[in-house]
Amino acid sequence: MANKQLFQSRRGKAIKACDTYNQAGGKAYKLSKSEALAQMAVTGTLNNTFYADAETQLETALDLATSADVTMLAKTAIYARREAKMKDMPALLLAVLAGRDTEMFKRIFDRVIDNGKLLRTFVQIMRSGLTGRQSLGNAPKRMVQRWLATRTPDYIFRNSVGQAPSLGDVIKMAHPKPATGEHEALFAYLIDKQYDFNQLPQSAQRYSAFKEGRDSDIPAELPIQLLSALELSRADWTQIALRSSWQSLRMNLNTFLRHGVFNNDDTAAALAERLRSRSLIAKANAFPYQLFAAYKNVNEAMPRCIIDALHDAMEAATANVPALEGNVVLCPDVSGSMQSAISGYRKGASSKVRCVDVAALVAASFLRNNPNARVLPFDTMLYRNCLSSRDSVLRNAKTLSGFGGWGTNCSLPLRYLVEKNIKADIVIYISDCESWADASRGRGTDTMKYWQRFKSRNPRAKLVCIDIQPATHTQAYNARDVLNIGGFSDSVFRVIETFYKREGASFLDVINTIELD
Repeated sequence: MANKQLFQSRRGKAIKACDTYNQAGGKAYKLSKSEALAQMAVTGTLNNTFYADAETQLETALDLATSADVTMLAKTAIYARREAKMKDMPALLLAVLAGRDTEMFKRIFDRVIDNGKLLRTFVQIMRSGLTGRQSLGNAPKRMVQRWLATRTPDYIFRNSVGQAPSLGDVIKMAHPKPATGEHEALFAYLIDKQYDFNQLPQSAQRYSAFKEGRDSDIPAELPIQLLSALELSRADWTQIALRSSWQSLRMNLNTFLRHGVFNNDDTAAALAERLRSRSLIAKANAFPYQLFAAYKNVNEAMPRCIIDALHDAMEAATANVPALEGNVVLCPDVSGSMQSAISGYRKGASSKVRCVDVAALVAASFLRNNPNARVLPFDTMLYRNCLSSRDSVLRNAKTLSGFGGWGTNCSLPLRYLVEKNIKADIVIYISDCESWADASRGRGTDTMKYWQRFKSRNPRAKLVCIDIQPATHTQAYNARDVLNIGGFSDSVFRVIETFYKREGASFLDVINTIELD
C-alpha cells in the first residue's frame, strides 16, 4: 500500500513546486520577469536594504530592464513615476529605454521627467555609463533640450534646486537653444555667464534682488530650497510658511519650528488649519504615507495644534481607501527585517519611516474604512485583538508598529484562519515576503498550502500580497484568486479594489492599461 500521508486525496489544484529561495533562505516562487520588473520599479530605491545592498538592486533592475519587452518597460516607467511616485527608478528605466528604442523613449520622456529633479537624475544616470554610455547621446540630448525649451523660464528657475549635477550643469551639457529672451537670460544666469537682468523671469529677478540686498521684500512664493541658504528673519520665515503650498508646509514643519514660526499662536493655528484642509489635501494629491512620514519626523517641541492637524489630515487622506464588502483580514508583517528603513539605508540620511510602519499604516488605513476587519499582525507569532477602528489611523499605526521584531512566518495568519475555521472574503498581507521560519517540506510554501486549505472552505475568497521591498520572489504565486502587488502609494489601494471586484485582475493588467500615445 502506498504511503497515505504522501498520496492522500486533496481538494483543489495541486500546489506548484517552489522554484527559488528568498533572500532570507526560505522557499519561494519566482515572479515572472515582467512582474519582477514592476516590483522593482515601485519599491526599489537603490539603497541598501535589510537583505540586499544597493549594488545588487541596481544589477537586478538593469538585468530586468534590458531584457523586458520595450512596451512593458515604457509602461512600467510611467506607472512607477505617475502612480507609485518613485524618484530614481523611473529615471533609470527611461535611461535603459533610451539605448533600446529611441522612438519609444521619446514618446514617454515628458511623462516620466516631470520636474527638474527627475531631469537631473536622468542626466546623472546617463552620464554614469551604467546604462551603456557616458554621454547623453543624440536622442536624449534632444529631449533634454526640448524639455528646457518648452518649460516656462519661471518653472525652470523654480526647479533649479540641487547639485551634482545642477540644472546649470545640465544646460552646459545639453546646449539648449533659448526659445525666448527670458530663456536666454535665465540659461546664462544659471551657468554664471553674463545676462540681461531685465530679461530674467520675475521670480529670478525678485530672488536675485533680495539675495543681493537690493530689495527687502522676500520672494516667499519661491521653493524653500532656494530660500533656505539666505539670511532670513523670523518674519521672513513666517511669510514663507503662510504662502507655502500644502506639500511644502508638510515637508518643512521642523524647519518652520526651528526658525520660530510657531512661536506666534495665531500663526500656528492658521498653519494647522491649512494642514488639515480637505480641499488643500485633495489638491495636493496627498497620500497617507506622506502624512505618516511627516508625523514620524516632527520634532518633540512641535505645538499640539500641528500634531492634531496631522491626525485630521491623515483621516482626510485615507478617504479614498476602499470599503470592501464582506469579511476582510489584514496581515501586517512585524518581523525583524521589517524594522529597517522603508527607503533603505543611506549614511546620515536614512528615513525614520520603517517597513513595519508602512505595513501598520496600510493595515490601519484599511481598518478605517473597513471597521469590521480582522487584524492579524505576525512575525513568528500572532498578535490578536490589538486595535480599535475608533482610534485614529496614526494611533493604530503606532500601536501596530510596536509589535514583533522576531523571525518571519508568513503562513501563520492563514494557518490560524484554517484552524479556527474563520470565514473571510479577502486576506491582505503587507510584508517584505522574506518568510523563512515556516519552511515547508512539501512542494510549495506553507503560505500556499494553508491558502489552498482556506480556499476549500471559502471558495470565493481572494488573497492579496503587498510586497513593500524590492524583490523578485513571492510566497504565493499569482492566480485568478491571488494578487501580488508592490509599493505603498495610493495606487495600491485602487489596484486591490479592482482585483477584488474583477476576477483575475492583476498588477500587470493595471500597468498595461496605460496608453502610450
